Formats: sequence, C-alpha cells, structure tokens
Amino acid sequence: MTNIQESIRLELHRIARELGLAVEADAIQVSKSDNRDHGDYASNIAFQHAKRLGKKPIDMANEFASLFHVEGVEKVEAVFPGFLNFFLRSGELGAIVEEILAKGEDYGNGTIGKGRKVDIEYVSANPTGTLHLGHARGAALGDSISRIFKKAGYEVTREYYINDAGNQIDHLGESLIARYLQLFGRERAVPEDGYHGEEIIRVAQKMKEEFGEKFLEDPDSHLAFFKEYGSRMLLEFIKQDLHEFRVDQDVYTSEKAIRAKGGVEKTLEKLKPFLYEKDGAVFLDTTSKGDDKDRVLIKSDGSYTYLLPDIAYHADKFERGYDLLIDLFGADHHGYIARLKAAISDLGYDPDSLVVSLVQMVRLFKDGEEFKMSKRTGNAISMKELVEECSVDAIRYFFVSRSGNSHLDFDIDLAKTLGSENPVYYAQYTHARLCGILANGASFLPYRTKVDLLQSESERNLLLLLKEYPNVIAVACQEIEPYKVTNYVHSLAVSINDFYTKCRVLDDQNPELSRQRLALVDACRIVLRDALSLIGVSAPERMVSREKEESSL
Repeated sequence: MTNIQESIRLELHRIARELGLAVEADAIQVSKSDNRDHGDYASNIAFQHAKRLGKKPIDMANEFASLFHVEGVEKVEAVFPGFLNFFLRSGELGAIVEEILAKGEDYGNGTIGKGRKVDIEYVSANPTGTLHLGHARGAALGDSISRIFKKAGYEVTREYYINDAGNQIDHLGESLIARYLQLFGRERAVPEDGYHGEEIIRVAQKMKEEFGEKFLEDPDSHLAFFKEYGSRMLLEFIKQDLHEFRVDQDVYTSEKAIRAKGGVEKTLEKLKPFLYEKDGAVFLDTTSKGDDKDRVLIKSDGSYTYLLPDIAYHADKFERGYDLLIDLFGADHHGYIARLKAAISDLGYDPDSLVVSLVQMVRLFKDGEEFKMSKRTGNAISMKELVEECSVDAIRYFFVSRSGNSHLDFDIDLAKTLGSENPVYYAQYTHARLCGILANGASFLPYRTKVDLLQSESERNLLLLLKEYPNVIAVACQEIEPYKVTNYVHSLAVSINDFYTKCRVLDDQNPELSRQRLALVDACRIVLRDALSLIGVSAPERMVSREKEESSL
C-alpha cells in the first residue's frame, strides 16, 4: 500500500476505535477512485460497519470525516449512502515523480519481506522427457513470483526438485537401453511403460557418439549407468529450455542425494510417534490434521511411497533455515496438500509456513480451433515448440495474466499480433513510445521534477497509478498472484496512451510545462519497465512496425 493509502487506513482505524468500532486495521479498504470527482481514494468503512453501532451509514461517514486528519489529504467528503472520498493535495501527488526519478528501478522496493528467507520451488519435472505446457506455465508463474518476492524485500531461493529415484528412472534407463541398441541395428522394444519421446533417441545418440559399442554386449548390467546418464542429460535439456524461457533456478536438489545422506530414515524416526502398521504397511496418521484418510509411507513390500521422500525433502528445506516455503504444484495435486502439511506439522514445523499454489493447465488455440498434438512428434506440444512458435515475451505475459488456479486459453494468433489488441505488444509499444518522446524532447532537458503544472485528469490519473505501484507489488506478493502485475501493466499503458492523446508533451511555446511532462514520461518509463521485468517480459526502446501502429495506439 502506498504511504498515503497506509496513512489513510491507519487514521480510519484510529477513528473506528474512538467510535467504539472493533475492526482490524488490515480489513479496512482504501482504494483508488475511478472518477476524479469522487476524490483520489475512497473507503466504505462507514457503509460496511454502521449497523454494528446502530447508526445510519451516512451519519457515521460524517463522523469519520469530522475526525479525520492526515497530512497530504486536502479534503474528505462523506457521500450518500455512506462512503468516504479523499482528495489529496496537489503536492502530494507531484512528489511521486521526484521520488521515482531519484530511486529509478528501486522505486517500489518493499519491506514486507524484511529479509526473510523464502524458498520457491517450481517446475520440478521428472528428468525423463521434455517440458510440456503445464510445466511452462508453472515456470512463468514461479519465476514471476520469485521476482515479485525479491522486489518485496524477501531473500529468495529459486529451487528445482529432481525426482531422480524410483520407478520412473528405472523406466528411463530401460527405454534408453532400447534406443541405444536400436541405433546399432539390434532389436529391442521400448517397454510399454517406458518413455517414447524423441529426446530419448537424442540421448541414445549422444551415448553412441561418446561410448561407441562399449555397452552393446551386456547393456542391462549397466542399467544404473544408463539411468544416471539419461537423467543427467535430460535435466541439461530441461535447463536449457528453461534458460531460453528466461527461467534459471538457484538450487537443484536431488531426491537421490537426500536418500543417500539418510534424509528419509531421519524423517521416519521423527515421525515415529504418528506411525502405525496395518496389513504389513506403515501408515502416517494424517486424518487427525484434516486429511481425508491416513497415508501409506512404506508399502507391504518394504518400498517407499512417493510421499515419504517428499516429506524428507521439505524437512531438508526447513533445516536449511527458510522462513517460508512456496511450492507450485499441478492442479491434480490438490489432494496432496493436506497430507504434506500434516507431515510438516508432525515434524515440528508450522504448516502455515508451507504455501502450495496450484497451476491449472493451458489450452492452445490457433485459427480459432484448439489443437493439442505436435506436427513434428505426434505428441503433446512441448514448451520448446511453443517458444519456437511465439515470442517468450508473449508466452510469459499471457501465462501469468490470470490466476494460476484458473484455466488458461492461449490464443497463438493473438499472441503473434503486432497491434493494440495484443496486450503484451500494447505494453511494449507504450514503453517504446515513452522512450521516443524522451529522445525527441532532448532539447528541453534538464526537465523539472517539481510537477505542479500537471493538473489535467489524465495527468492526475497517471500520478495516482504511479503512486499505486508499491501497493500492487505488496498485494501481488501477499496473495502470490503475478496477474496483479499484468493488470497494473495494462492499466498503466492505457493511462499513458490517454495522456499522450490528450496532452501535448513537447511544446516550444510552453517549455516549463514540457519539462514537467517529460519528467512524468520518464517516471512512467521507469515504472512500466520495472513492472514488465517482474513478469519476465522485455521492455524494448523501439518496436517493429512502429509507424504503422501509431494510429492504433
């Protein structure tokens, strides 16, 4: 929340207590007004709570207005049926330009994190194949969340959990042996439950080039090597695809490594008070903590379920000193959350320190029709193929433009459109326009940071939006929702273009006003560029077909 919004909210909380109204400060809403005639900010506190004190909302609103005093607020209006409108002093808004130009990209940096350590784990695809669209959306969301949390003052670690132990890796090794033998003309079918993607053939080809016929006579005795080599190479493919998507993790934690250092056994020992045996299997009591049934950790044949290593992995993260863990799971893992939180609680950690954000799938559309299959492979379209089809900027913008827990339809034709109907192009073009204005206004430099002449509605709307930016970051962080940033980017771009249409920035007849408007333009450029960076989208200084699109913006 901006400083002035926070001051208004705290003053309303003070008055509420004075009037005998028990309401939490965080529950008091102070929002930017859509209409300048209704002030710069508004609150519904009187309308919402008057009945609790047996008062009419308008009467209670008048009481709030009469008791209200905040430096920077010029006037407070109580309006029927019980709302409060706040009008800021001109200098209060004008000062925001000076602050932005002084701080640059540090404007909006928050303190809500206060240096707390947060681990954000996302993608974490098994190293058995290429990344699909669900992974791509998780990557875009996870990386954007990481950027937002860092902006908000957290110490952020981006993490990838490598499931390199268990049956899926056994199947990978067996599939790779089959492909390796086939390259030498030997007959060997890929197991039915193996991996059939072309990436397995690529790995087999690398093995042939590197090792020749070394494993040809008795490949099955080298299954462990095939598993290790295959998972390592496929992880490198995944890392490369993610890097091209502007996603780079800080830490790669191996399930195999956690098992090797005794993490699973250590976790089992700590969970012992909550375990029981039934039908030869070992169960963890999770129903007492909200799960719908108790969960098996050790099967009757002595093997571990996938849940046990996952619990050990989360215990490992807590042991590394993180204050908060954020996991991005596919939406099909909804039922997994309760059992994982129950185990975290049993281990002595605060279950609220683990936050799981669910990621819904993406549907692709082209030429008005949905399509699912890759023309090249006949399988589901991979993230790499989508990046080859569309720009990373467009994919990342659209993939975080809605809550991760909402299904997303991605229109490839729209994403490739060079026009204002494409929101990412519109935002990037707006940034390029601002850069062009600044370049053309060089003769007016140095511009003024005291912007007392900016009084039109379009100018004030821009100033209010710029002032709102720190609040947008705080809300996006607290709610773990990057779409709050894309919404802000679009609103800012619309307001910038409204200002450009209505206000002549460069005017030789009024150089002082031009200097102040140039200062506003530069402040908008700084904030728009920074907001785009939080969702991993570039901010070009020039755009293709700029002259062609000038009229559409």
